[in-house]
Amino acid sequence: MAEKHDYYETLGLQKGATEDEIKKAYRKMAIANHPDRHQDEKEKYEEKMKEINEAYSVLSDPEKRQRYDQFGHGGLESGMGGGNPFEGFSGTYSGDMQDILESMFGGIFGGGSGFRSSGMSSANAPRRGKDITVSTNISFMEACSGISKDMTVGHLEQCGACHGTGAEPGTSPEACPDCQGRGVIRTTQQSSIFGMVSSTVPCPHCGGKGSIIRNKCNKCRGVGRVRVQKNVTIKIPAGIDDGQSLRVSGEGDCGINGGSSGDLFVRISVRPHPIFTRDGYDVSCEIPITFTQAVMGDEIEVPTIDGNVKLTVAEGTQSGTKQRLKGKGIQRLQRDGSSRMNDRGDQYVKLNVEVPKNLTRKQKELLKAFEDSLEEKNYTKRKSFFDKIKEMFN
Repeated sequence: MAEKHDYYETLGLQKGATEDEIKKAYRKMAIANHPDRHQDEKEKYEEKMKEINEAYSVLSDPEKRQRYDQFGHGGLESGMGGGNPFEGFSGTYSGDMQDILESMFGGIFGGGSGFRSSGMSSANAPRRGKDITVSTNISFMEACSGISKDMTVGHLEQCGACHGTGAEPGTSPEACPDCQGRGVIRTTQQSSIFGMVSSTVPCPHCGGKGSIIRNKCNKCRGVGRVRVQKNVTIKIPAGIDDGQSLRVSGEGDCGINGGSSGDLFVRISVRPHPIFTRDGYDVSCEIPITFTQAVMGDEIEVPTIDGNVKLTVAEGTQSGTKQRLKGKGIQRLQRDGSSRMNDRGDQYVKLNVEVPKNLTRKQKELLKAFEDSLEEKNYTKRKSFFDKIKEMFN
């Protein structure tokens, strides 16, 4: 199997490129590498176009791109909803590729070579609505436990007055008088290469739709869609992390000509916590203990994301000692975004010995007496350190 190329590199992009940058890069690469421009090396450029088309099909699809960014080519295998989006270079094109071919050849081949066969096929074809991306802030504890959040999102919906036709209620779009409802017009022109050639292009009067609206809907002004504010309930699963996004299917802009609606992507920002920090699915915190607790040992209460728990401080605990509370971390997420029950990270507690300040004279005397009572065996690290110093100089 041939080695897969990096999709961003194939289109000459950096990771994190915008949708507009991806589209422009695709147009530029497709025009420069189209096989019809390289007749002497047609097979080579057919393979190159396969790579370009495959890269664009993934990076222009938010869901596929998210899987690719997270898992690489393995995230697009059949088991994860992927697969090769372009299994061959057949010479037939759709969407952006048709626009590129028209910009290269001006439609001079008509419908005979697999290019755009009629303006109506594109202007009246169902088109999916655009995706929408919004952001929301949640607290650290909400990210740990999960939360349902109500949001108001602005998106395009089908006009309720004209039901998407764009015509004033009681009227209908009429057949275009220039193209007689076909959506395209045919012209003939002289070419130095091919002689007299015919070209089929979208009708400029109706924009390739084959119909015109004489009485536009007052509500949508003939567009067929209106922008509305919609309340959406977002279920944020336990374990979500800062910077991750959730997809709500079908809550983007409505489609055109019966096309499906786009999706809503919610980017999550998690506010920092004053005590806890997160590392993957593990949680950490630092707890101050007294000099006496460190020397003699104790049982203390420490906070977790589920509430306080008891923790035993061993006798002779050194400052900076870490203890693990197994299973007291954050719930792990499945690949589909749901939480894994009873599958959690751990919590790590760092014990910091606080040295007392502002001692009274009496306290200092007592502390000095206590220090004088100690022997070398009470300071194992200190003894080991000075033994090493002696060895150096001896």
